[in-house]
Formats: sequence, C-alpha cells, structure tokens
Amino acid sequence: MASAVSSPHALAPKTEKLYGIRDAPTPALTLNVNTDFDLSFKYKNEIPIVIDNGSWRTRCGFASDPTPRLVCPPLVARYLDRKIGRKYIFGGYDTYVDATARGQAKGVFDGNIVSNFDALEMLLDYSFIKLGLEGGPHGGLGHPLVLTEAVCNPNYSRRMVTELVFEGYDAPSLVYGIDALFSYAYNGGHTGLVMSSGNTSTHLIPMIDGKGITSMTTRLNWGGSQGTEIMLKLLQLKYPGFPSKLQSWQIEGLMMDHCYVSGDYKDEISTYLDMEVLEQKDRVIQFPFTETVKIEKSQEELDKIAEKRKESGRRLQEQAAKARLEKLIKKEQELEYYRDLQSKAEGLAKREFKRLLESNDLDNESQLEKIIKELDGAIKRGRKQDVGDDKETAEEPPSFPLIDVPDEELDDEGKKQKRQQRLMKSNHDARQRARAEKEAEKQRIADEERKDQEAREHNLDDWVSEKRAARDNLMAKLKERQRLRLELTDRKSVASRMRMETIANLASDAPTGKKRRRGGNADTDDTFGANDDDWAVYRSVGAGGTGGNEDGQEEEEEMNRELKSIEALLLAHDPNFGEDHTREAQSDWSKSRIHAFLRGCRPFDVENQAEQNQMHINVERIRVPEVVFEPSMAGVDQAGIIEIASDILTHRISNPIDQQRVLKDVFLTGGNTAFKGFDERLRKEMISVLPTGLTINVRKAKDPCLDAWHGASQWCSKPGKDSDWRRAIVTKEEYLEKGSDYIKEHRLGNAFA
Repeated sequence: MASAVSSPHALAPKTEKLYGIRDAPTPALTLNVNTDFDLSFKYKNEIPIVIDNGSWRTRCGFASDPTPRLVCPPLVARYLDRKIGRKYIFGGYDTYVDATARGQAKGVFDGNIVSNFDALEMLLDYSFIKLGLEGGPHGGLGHPLVLTEAVCNPNYSRRMVTELVFEGYDAPSLVYGIDALFSYAYNGGHTGLVMSSGNTSTHLIPMIDGKGITSMTTRLNWGGSQGTEIMLKLLQLKYPGFPSKLQSWQIEGLMMDHCYVSGDYKDEISTYLDMEVLEQKDRVIQFPFTETVKIEKSQEELDKIAEKRKESGRRLQEQAAKARLEKLIKKEQELEYYRDLQSKAEGLAKREFKRLLESNDLDNESQLEKIIKELDGAIKRGRKQDVGDDKETAEEPPSFPLIDVPDEELDDEGKKQKRQQRLMKSNHDARQRARAEKEAEKQRIADEERKDQEAREHNLDDWVSEKRAARDNLMAKLKERQRLRLELTDRKSVASRMRMETIANLASDAPTGKKRRRGGNADTDDTFGANDDDWAVYRSVGAGGTGGNEDGQEEEEEMNRELKSIEALLLAHDPNFGEDHTREAQSDWSKSRIHAFLRGCRPFDVENQAEQNQMHINVERIRVPEVVFEPSMAGVDQAGIIEIASDILTHRISNPIDQQRVLKDVFLTGGNTAFKGFDERLRKEMISVLPTGLTINVRKAKDPCLDAWHGASQWCSKPGKDSDWRRAIVTKEEYLEKGSDYIKEHRLGNAFA
C-alpha cells in the first residue's frame, strides 16, 4: 500500500512506502500436523514426546518429527456456557476464539518459571489432544517425556511439574534439559559461551567440553516481552491521541519486523532525525481505519463561502481600524493634556506645581515625563498603521456654528448641542492631525527608502551587513521576550516566584509590604487601595509581570513588522539569504525535529484520515533492542550483556586455555537475538572490552526460536540404552522410590541442588 506525497524539505517527490501490521491472533494460527503418525509405535516407549516449554510459545511433537506438530502460546481459558450448562476449556490460540475466552485466559508462567500448575495441566491436556494421543494400554501417557526448563529452575517448580507428569499422566519416564544448551548442541557446539535472550530474560552460560557450567551462569532480567512493553510505552507517549487502541500483539509484530541493532548507537541516534537519514530509515505504519465519506460542495457553494469569509474579514478590518483611530484620538488628547500640564511648571512655584501634580495622581515631575514619553511612543506606533478610511478627506468639512455663540444667548437645548459640537470638533481636529501626521510619516518613510536605496547602490556589502545586524538585534529582542513568557510556565523561575509572592501578599491578612504600627489593628492599618497606584499590582499579576500589557503587545507587533520588512529586503538583494533563513521558516513546526520525529520528513495533512491512522517508527527501531546492551536506558539496575560476558571470560574462567576456547565460539540463540545486526554489534563490543590478542567468533543459531526443540528432539533420538538421554531419564519407579525432588544430572541440564 503506498501513496504519493510531496516534501517540504527540498526532497524530490517520492512514493512513500507504507507498512501494515500483523493480523490478530486467531485459532487458525495453530500449527497442528498429526496425519503422519505411525500407528505401529502406539503405546511404545521408543518415541519420546518433546515439549519446549517456553514462556512465549509452547512447541510439542514427537522426537521422530522433523518439526514440532503444535506451536501455540502458553495460554488456557475455562469457560462456562450457562445456557446449556456446559464447561469448555481452550488452549493456545483457541483462547482468541471470542471475547469471553480472551477475558478468561490465564498464563502458565511467572517470568520464565512455571507458577500456575492448574493452567499447565490444562495446557498439557490440550497439547496431548492435539498430538492425537489416546493414552497407553493402562491409561497412562505411553511415551517418555522430554521437557525444557529455564536455567537454575527452582526446585519447587520442578517438583510440582514432576508430580503432575507422573501422578496425573502416568508417564513412563521424564527428563529435563536447558533450552539454550539444547539449541547449542543442535548447532554443533561443544565449547563456547551460550548467550540466550528469550521472552522474559537473557542468560549467559559458559559451556566447556560439552557441559554447561551453571555455577557461572548470569541472568539479565530483560527479554522480548519487556522490549514489547517499553516500545508500547514509547509509542503511547509519542502518539497520546492515536485513534486506535494499541494491542500488545501489534507492538510485538512491529518490534520483530522493523527493529534492528545499531552498530554504533550513540553515533547513529545523533543523526537519525536528519532529513537525508530519516528519508531512508523512517518506517510508516498504516493502521486499519474506517473511512468517513465527506460530501463535497459544489463550486458555487464554495464561492459563496469564500465571499462570506472575505466580507467578514473586511468588516473586522474596518472595526479594528475604527478602534485604533478612537484609541489614537484618546491618546492624543491625553498627551495634549499632560504637555499642557508640563508647560505650567515654568509659571508656578515648585510647591504649587507639586500640589497640581498630586491632584493628577502624579508623584513627581519625572513620572510626568515618563507618561509623556510613553504616550508619544504609542502615538508614533499607532500612526504607522491605518487610521481610517481616506474617503472622508474628499467630503466637505463639517460646520460647528454654536461653538462661538456665548452660553447666555442659548437655551438648555442649545447648550447641549453646543457641547456635542465641541466634542465633534475635537474629534474632527484629531482626525485631521492624525491624517497630517500620517502623510508626514509616509513622506518620512519614502525619504528613508530613497536613502536606503542609495546606500544599497553605493556599497551593497555594507548595506547587507547593516541589515543583517539590525535583523539579529530584532531577533534577540523577540527571543528575550519569548524567554520571559516561557519563564512563567516554570514555577521555579524568578518571574513565577515573584508573581506568586505578589498573589500571596495580596491574599495575606498582614501584607509584607506594609509595616504595622506596634499595637495597631489589622483593619485600621490596611490602607491598600487608598492610592490608585496600588491597583496596578493586579495588572502585574494578570500579565505575569513581563510587560504583557497593550503597549508591550503593540511594540512586539511593530518589531515583527520591521523584521519582516528587513527579511524581504534581504531576500530581494542578498544572494546568501534564502527562505530557509527567515524567522517564519525557522519557527515552522513542519520543519522542526519534533515534526520529523512524529510525522517523518513529509508534510502532515490533518484532514487525511489515512495519515491520522499512521505511525512513524524511527528512533524506536534502534532504541528498543539497545536496552540489552545498556539496561539503564529502561531503568534496569543491571549490567549489560557485554559487561557480563567480559566478567565471565576474564574473571570467572581462570584457565587461559579455556578462555581462548570459549571465545572461539560465542553462540546466540533465543528470539530476542534475531534482530538484524545483533551478532556484528556483539563482536564489535566484545573486541573493545577484552584484552588484545584474543580471537573471538560470534555465530547465531540457524533458527533462534525452534532450535531448542530441534536440539532436544535430536538428543533423545539417539538409539541405545547407553545414550545420554537414557542415562538421564527418571523413571516412574525411581520417582516413587526417591521422590519428586530427584533428578539426574547431565551435560545439557541443571545441576542438582
């Protein structure tokens, strides 16, 4: 499945390959082939039954079979149909037959140790039925049983399984073996280091002269199931609002199909999200979805909608221009009032002028100058914007006949009209001044553009350097403003702490900013609000204390407009300044590393239902398999397999000759070692930590998942009463005589403890 998309990152248009997910587990996945069973061997002990009792899959078959006859997960479910009053038992993939069976499913294992023995009994019943067994002539199993187990399996677990096999199934004999050593023997191993990474754990077992040294074995609590869990968590964090619910079997399939072991993790992860690298390594996973059909509108309807939007935009622009004009007029009136107030300083004594300032809520003359300066700057910024519709200039100027008429000659209605005309005249005069200032501003801008053009034509390099410096200055100011705003989101920042202190001080019965008189009353001493400046603290709290008022917003808008103007000039005249260098392009989310991490190197269409149900797997492909080399990445407080192997080879195996022999055959088995590049990475890391001069050879099992069953089948297929497996079996008579704790040690099994 593929779809053609375009790239915003200077990449040529390319068909993006989509990968699907595996099908849900169903009873149809059960591998069951029992049509070639030779009935002449029925009820005879010559053919052992081999069961690879793994925590991920259970594999059952006869030792004479080329492959296991039954492969299924170790799950069982007991279901009671109350309508007909009948109980059903499901095992393996049959537990996925419906929702009720899935809800009742139970596992056999706790980690890699058998802990649910009732479930194990149901699983063995299911397995023997699938193998076509009808029982021996006396009702027993009728075949020897070969079972795999974990390294250093607890005696209690083994004892309970032994009692179940002999007491429940009346097996003639039973023998246990370690799955990893069976796999090693099947692949022709004799002396080496067996590294088995399975579903729940990883074991490193040294084997010398064909015998596993379990006393030197080390376990790492990490396997395929933990890898599935951490990948599920990573994808849930990456796509918290994903439309589909992620199932563990889906994530397991993604991990097995797309993950690989990196040759140099730190180097590769540092460049993984670069566009050229991501184009090659990003995997797009398409999840199933139900497409919703949207009714497309006709061209006439689309034109009407566009016209309505255009009309709404025009109205909003007119309203905004009118509001700006009214605001500008008000500020001009305030500026005129304060300048008139400032001009009275020359004709009044200092005490009288101070009293005049206090009557206008001003503390001193410097505060007055500050207000005048702020108003003047705000008016200049406002004049650069549109101040209204220029059509009004063509209209005849309004007349105000009552303004010059004395009040004594007017009645009450005339006085009211006179006040209205006076207000209208002041507004008209303000508009005229604003238009005059606008024309002066246009002339000033034209002069500046002419001078700028002359400077550019005279010396282009100096002009470019000057514009770049001005742009860098504006960028620095905008970044500083953004930093101050972001500081408020951090409750530990200085700005946030000052804001919270202000709020706490306002809420307190005894504000820290007010010192009480000794013996005073809280109600009488609290004078907050007596001064109008006290109420400015609420504006500081609301704006976060970062200058987030209207004047600050206008100033930032002016800086953004100036920045865009400078960048437009640089784009037109500077050959080294491209679209990618603009602030808009640099702040474009679709070109950020976050977008590359979430949506790959191509644009994301939020309206496209197929893209909404897609996942991009990139850094997770190497991050999940890396945990077995660096367990601390997943919070596991254990050493990685390289450190464990180095410790076994350099400290635990003291004989230098044995060290050389073991290093010549490092063997990998188990499903978690099936990742591409696992053996090459292991060889590279081992060479870097071991002493120089040592020769190392790393190889992988032919089939990391099935070779344990094949090895056990090969081991117990050797004829003769003196064969290894014949000497290692525990018969029913020995069980009755020596108890369920009794086992016989052999080179591929656990030691008796």
